[in-house]
Amino acid sequence: MPLLMLKVLLVSGLVAAQAPPACTATGEGSVACLGDRLCQCRWSPGGSLTGRPAGYRWDCGVLRPHCGVVPPGPDPSGMQFPLPWPGGGSNMTR
Repeated sequence: MPLLMLKVLLVSGLVAAQAPPACTATGEGSVACLGDRLCQCRWSPGGSLTGRPAGYRWDCGVLRPHCGVVPPGPDPSGMQFPLPWPGGGSNMTR
């Protein structure tokens, strides 16, 4: 009985751990939550210093945002639309 329980737990753990989506040329620019980072599929040139061949891979570096966090930016409620032209004048055509 304990052996059967161990097998069930191992199989359920393998099902829960899913592989990340494929990062290919057709998916370039797509994003996915891998761990706690919002990773982006990008072309990486590789090289002899990194020891990696050139190809598409997930960019999950420290500069990438965390999943579910809105990046900081200006408060849109204080913006005027349409934006005025530099130097004054009107942006409306007649």
